[in-house]
Amino acid sequence: MSYGESLPDQVDRVANLSDAQADILDDVSKFDLEYVIVFGCEIPDQIRELYRERAAVERDYAARLLALAQKAVDKKNKKMPLAVVGDDPAKAWNAETLIQSTLENAYSKIIASFVNSQQEHLNLADALNVQVVGVLTSLARKNEGYRKKARRTQTQYYHKILTERDRVYTDRSKSKLKYDEECAEVETYRQKQARIQDDKHSNRAAKQYQQQTVDMNNAKNLYILSIATANKVKDRFYSEDLCKIENQYQHLQSNYIANVASVLRHAQGLQLGHHDALKNQLSIVDVAISEVNPKKDQELFIEHNLRPFGCPADWTFEPCASYYDTAELNVDGGAKIFLQNKLARSRAKLLELNPLLVAKRKEAEQAMSFVDAGSGNPSSGSVDAIDGLLDAQHQVTINETSHSILETEVRIIEKALDGDEGSQRPHSFKSSSFTIPTECGYCATSIWGLSKQGKTCRTCGLSVHSKCELKVAADCSGVRGIRQKSANSDSVLSSTSALSRSSSRASSTFVSTPTLSSFTQSSPHTIPETEFPVVRVIYDFTPTSPFELAVHEGATVRVIEEDDGSGWVKVLDEGGGRGLVPASYVESADASRAPESGAGRPIGSGSGQFVRGLYDYQSQGSDELAVSEGARIELTSGPSGGRNYAEGWWEGIDALGRKGIFPSNYVRAPILFVIGLDVLT
Repeated sequence: MSYGESLPDQVDRVANLSDAQADILDDVSKFDLEYVIVFGCEIPDQIRELYRERAAVERDYAARLLALAQKAVDKKNKKMPLAVVGDDPAKAWNAETLIQSTLENAYSKIIASFVNSQQEHLNLADALNVQVVGVLTSLARKNEGYRKKARRTQTQYYHKILTERDRVYTDRSKSKLKYDEECAEVETYRQKQARIQDDKHSNRAAKQYQQQTVDMNNAKNLYILSIATANKVKDRFYSEDLCKIENQYQHLQSNYIANVASVLRHAQGLQLGHHDALKNQLSIVDVAISEVNPKKDQELFIEHNLRPFGCPADWTFEPCASYYDTAELNVDGGAKIFLQNKLARSRAKLLELNPLLVAKRKEAEQAMSFVDAGSGNPSSGSVDAIDGLLDAQHQVTINETSHSILETEVRIIEKALDGDEGSQRPHSFKSSSFTIPTECGYCATSIWGLSKQGKTCRTCGLSVHSKCELKVAADCSGVRGIRQKSANSDSVLSSTSALSRSSSRASSTFVSTPTLSSFTQSSPHTIPETEFPVVRVIYDFTPTSPFELAVHEGATVRVIEEDDGSGWVKVLDEGGGRGLVPASYVESADASRAPESGAGRPIGSGSGQFVRGLYDYQSQGSDELAVSEGARIELTSGPSGGRNYAEGWWEGIDALGRKGIFPSNYVRAPILFVIGLDVLT
């Protein structure tokens, strides 16, 4: 019978039991120490007086020893219940209950021997002082070190696993909130799609709605997984982790009590050797101490501290109020790819964790054997050995928890996929920084940053956002430069949306985001330079990286890759040089002032109302316009144009004649352009 199995979730009471037992056993050592203080002072100076006053001393000694025994009885009556049944027992107890404790019985026999040992003399006191009190004092000091360090370590560890448990609980709650948010977003996009009447933008709205549906399904899957892991962590916390902490306290208590019992037996042996007249009394005490049984005393403590306990109920899936769904993992389209990648990742982590867990278990077993070897021998063992044992056991527990979480994820995902684990050619992604605009191989938007904002496959070179890593199908080509992009796209979009997107990309081949391959020499199939639009440089630009091109005001260059919303264009100068320049540094070579002439934009499509950019905004798709601070954009006309496009979105035409939508909160109120002046409407 162990504390962990019988007393779940009572770590504090078990720890308090160790303190109470330490106080009791400290008092045992003080009895002998007080004896020495009374009779062991100035012994060399009182030898003659000793013999002369022997009779008086013996009588006085008897009275003092009796008073000391009575004092011990009073202390025992106050402290022994705490050491036997604890500070807040659940079961009623009485004096007979205390007698059942082997430690209490041994203690009582010791006090009785003190009462019957009133004839004890100085030589025995000297022996007890050196061989018993000294050892008990050393043992108490060592145990105090064990106890303080173990309690501190256990308390820290207890709070650590408690924090880890609460973190998993919090992840579940966050997953629930995220799932609700994604469900709400699906509804928002559905309403937006319903409001759009223009065929040109209906496909985009449908694409956004379908993408948001995928994100919602992913959020749901993560929510379900977080429920499973939270339940697993909860079960493990109450059935294993807390049990181990209590069992560790129990183990330390056993060692300490066994060591104290060994010292007390030695004390009785000294008294037997020095006083044959009290041999019978001392033999009784010896037997009582020999019967000290930590397991039996611990069972008595357990019996009087049993309380009703029920493990908290498991969490279950809660459908969103605005989107009804079932508690099954979603394995449609992109959600299945996400689960397949997560399954592969969890399996890989399990393979890495298994040998580590085996090594940690072996280390814990070796530490336990070392500590057990010193049980019952006060001179053996050390604080470092106990600390090493506890640290090894903590590492095993932490690794076992991680193993349980990974196994749960693998089991649930395998069941949901039902054998359909996708292509077994996973990408080998690594964190990457991007000094130039790079297109994400999954969502086709730009990745650009110096702080590891994306991932790149070591094998095929595919670059994606960190958030898109698990959404990419495991179909690595194994050859750098070859992308299995269709598998990713088809899994996300319906056939209609995919066809629409491929058509729009085909018509704007040279308007895509620049990638690393953009800076190599053109292939033989490159479109002739005469087909590239000519623009004029309006500001000098000095490059700051090898991928940029130096240009001067007034020079003409050809645009080989237009601005995709990143604010950069790739140009070709007259000397054949290629590189990136800021999009705002060039303008159409034959364009005059756009607001006055109307060149570069559809005739009759403008409303005559202009807005001015308040903040910079990078376009996220080909149907959006980039907004620059201070730049003017003319609102389009018509019942679905301009401010009537959609809630939070307006449609307009920029200075280069490009038409698109942009967030309305990024621009200032509409203005009229009258003879070169901006007039607020």
